[in-house]
Amino acid sequence: MTAPLHLAVALDGTGWHPAAWRDAEARPDAIFGLPYWTGLVRRAEEAGIDLVTFEDAVGLQTGGYGPVENRTDEVRGRLDALLLASAVAPRTSRIGLVPTVTTTHTEPFHVSTGLATLDHASRGRAGWRVQVSGRAHEAAHFGRRTIPALDPLAAATGDPAHRALLEQLFGEARDSVEVVRRLWDSWQDDAVIRDTRTGRFIDRDRLHHIDFEGESFSVKGPSITPRPPQGQPPVYVLAHQEVPYRLAATSADIVGITPHDDEQLASVIAEVRAAEAQEGREANPEFAGPLRIWAELVILIEHSEPAARDALEHLDELHGSPYASDALVVAGTAAAIVERLERWQALGIEGVRLRPARLPRDLDAIADEVVPLLGRAGLLERPADATTLRARLGLPEARNRYERRGGAASAETDAVSDDATAETDTDLETAGSIRA
Repeated sequence: MTAPLHLAVALDGTGWHPAAWRDAEARPDAIFGLPYWTGLVRRAEEAGIDLVTFEDAVGLQTGGYGPVENRTDEVRGRLDALLLASAVAPRTSRIGLVPTVTTTHTEPFHVSTGLATLDHASRGRAGWRVQVSGRAHEAAHFGRRTIPALDPLAAATGDPAHRALLEQLFGEARDSVEVVRRLWDSWQDDAVIRDTRTGRFIDRDRLHHIDFEGESFSVKGPSITPRPPQGQPPVYVLAHQEVPYRLAATSADIVGITPHDDEQLASVIAEVRAAEAQEGREANPEFAGPLRIWAELVILIEHSEPAARDALEHLDELHGSPYASDALVVAGTAAAIVERLERWQALGIEGVRLRPARLPRDLDAIADEVVPLLGRAGLLERPADATTLRARLGLPEARNRYERRGGAASAETDAVSDDATAETDTDLETAGSIRA
C-alpha cells in the first residue's frame, strides 16, 4: 500500500495573494461573516481534505517585520481564528479545524482552555498551529514589554542580538506549549463521574496540579476545562531555520517547511532530523515517533501553464509588484502540482499545507482537480474508523501523563491528594496564576 499523503488547506481572507480580493470570483464583502468561512470549510470537507488552518496574528496584516504598512489596497482585519474555528465546528462533521494561536503576549492557560473547548465542540477534530510574534507594533498592543523590529539582514548575518531575540521568543513558545499540554492532561479522562447518588460530580483525585515554573510565567493548574476528546490535539509548527526547528522537535506533532526546490527539500529534512536528535525527541515519552514533516506551497491553478502565469501576472500588476512568500509560489495546472507533491513525498514529506492564492477559486480547483488526482494515485487512503483528527493523521492515542498506573500516581507530579479535597473552588479559579 502506498503511504498516505496528508492534505491541509490554509485559509486566509480572500486568498494568500494580496490582490486576491480583486479577483472576479472573490467575495471581499463576506469575509467578516460566518457563512463565508463555513462555506469554505464545508467545501474542503466534502472534498476529503484532512484539515483546514485559519490564519491569525495579534496585529493587522503587514509584510515583513518592519512598521505597520499603511496600504489601503490590501485586505486588513480578520476574525479571531480560535473563535472562528469554534463557530464552524458544529457546522461540520469530519474535517480537522486548526486555528493559529500566538504564544507571545497570550497566556497559555487561556490558550489551553480555548483549544480544549474547540476539541469538545468539534468532537475531537481540533488542532493548534503555534505562532510567535516578533513584530514591535504587535507588542505595543499589550504594553507589557517592547520587542525590537526583526531585521532580515541581521538574521542573514547571524547577528547575536537577533539570535537572542529568536531564542527568547521561541523559548517562551516552548514553555507555552508545555503548559498547554500539561493542562490538557490535568483532568484524567474519567475525572467527571456525575454520581447523583453520592452527589459527586467530579473525582478530585483525578485532577492534577501541573506546577509549571518557567522564565516568563508560572502556572499551577489544574485546567478549568475537562481533558479534550483527543487527549492531545495535534500541534503544528511552521519553521524556517534552526531555532524553530528545535521548537518543533520538542513540542510539535507536525512541522511545516517551505522548500523552494528538491535540493532544498532534502537539506531542510536533514536539518529537522538533526534538531530532533539534538533535542532528544526519541527519548521523550510524550511522542511516539519522529516529527511528521509537511511541505507548504502557495498555489494558483488554471487549465494550462500559460493561463496560470497570466493569472499570477495580472494579480501582481494589480498589487504593483510581484508577490513574494516564504513558501514556493506555484502557478500551474493541477496535474503539475500533483506531480510535484508525489516527487516530494518520495523525498520524505508526509503531508502538505496548500495555501490558495485566490479564494474560493483555488480551493475549488484543489477540491475538483487536485484531490481526485491524488486519489487515483492511491495517496488519500485513511483509516475507515477515524473519527478524530489524531486518528485521521495516523497519530497514536495520547496517554495522560498524570494517569495512575498500578495504583501509583505519575512521578511527574503529585496528584491532587485527599488533603486537597478540602480546597475551595477558589483554587480552580486561580489555577492559571501568572508570575510577573
